[in-house]
Amino acid sequence: MTRVLVTGSTGNVGREVVRALRSRGIERTEAKIDFRDRRTFAGVEGADALFLLRPPAIADVKATLLPFVDEARRRGVRHVVFLSVAGAEKNALVPHHAVERHLMAGDGWTILRPGFFAQNFGDAYRRDIVDDARVIVPAERGLVAFVDVRDVAEIAAQAFASPAEHDRRAYTLTGPEAIDFETAAALLSEALGRSIRYDRASILRYVLHLRARGMPWAQIAVQTILHAGLRLGQAERVDPTLERLLDRRPRTLREYFADHRDTWALTAR
Repeated sequence: MTRVLVTGSTGNVGREVVRALRSRGIERTEAKIDFRDRRTFAGVEGADALFLLRPPAIADVKATLLPFVDEARRRGVRHVVFLSVAGAEKNALVPHHAVERHLMAGDGWTILRPGFFAQNFGDAYRRDIVDDARVIVPAERGLVAFVDVRDVAEIAAQAFASPAEHDRRAYTLTGPEAIDFETAAALLSEALGRSIRYDRASILRYVLHLRARGMPWAQIAVQTILHAGLRLGQAERVDPTLERLLDRRPRTLREYFADHRDTWALTAR
């Protein structure tokens, strides 16, 4: 495998994948791909591997990601590493499900199913933390085995370095411990030296909150489904796969907070 195209290369996950590829000396190619504009799909030309990430704003993958995968195959991409979500294989309500099924119809794929990212605190939850000193989600007391994007990116790089070893494999990737959002807020408070509280929102209040933040309805639906599922224990299982693949203990949420304190600086509003 010589040249990898990383979609979403400037985002939280993409940046770490690029960094992991660079550390292994794996070459990558760059192209601006707009999944809603098929004219941009030609940008995959010259790549023989693809890191595929679904942008949060895209819910209709049948009209976007699936045609892109087909075009990438047609233009010579031999291996696709897809960033899915934990449980997508059983949940047809999340867009990742259809992408997984499409990839599994052929060869040359690796599916990564991470649980909730530690980095959500620095992205999806950041504004509420900085502006209101709170984390607001409809998770009740559900436990979450938060996983660090940096660890997931290392597994993506492994798959590109040794595609035959990881071909037609789907990995559920979690952090090393399951905690609730009350504990997570306490850990963040400890790291920042100021109080951050957990606001246990109802599903309706969460939907209205996201809408007030300007989020599109399709994205709100996906976010709500994923977070409400935490009440049912959908993200509480600590899976040993990540530790086995890394050959070390995965990073903890406490480590993520310690490494990224500046993310929630009040001066960065």
